[in-house]
Amino acid sequence: LHVGAGTFKPITESNVEDHPMHMESYSITREAAAAINQARREGRRVVCVGTTVVRVLETLALKDPTLKAASGLTDLMITPGFRFQITGAMITNFHLPRSTLLMLVSAFAGHPLTMRAYRAAIEEGYRFYSYGDAMYID
Repeated sequence: LHVGAGTFKPITESNVEDHPMHMESYSITREAAAAINQARREGRRVVCVGTTVVRVLETLALKDPTLKAASGLTDLMITPGFRFQITGAMITNFHLPRSTLLMLVSAFAGHPLTMRAYRAAIEEGYRFYSYGDAMYID
């Protein structure tokens, strides 16, 4: 994975769909794809570590729900209403307001739960952004 600098660009457009989504490059090996496919066949949860992993796996699932070895670019913007096909849980940082990352987390966990978690994080003094604290969401 190559996390793009654009991942941190705040949304400034009034309509989120007008936000130019950044590209991130990825490569998934045959072994990784096979392990994820097997976990899914066995009914096990796929836990993504980071929003970039979520975007990559969900990009690939939109093309074919059975993962295969691949390399490419993704500019997938995940917004509330997105139907997650692979992500069963995720570990991610506490993201800044008006970010596509916070929007992705809200799409996965639901906006009310996400906002409650963020209020609790602020009250407890958790650190935000890339070098801050993280959360597990399922």
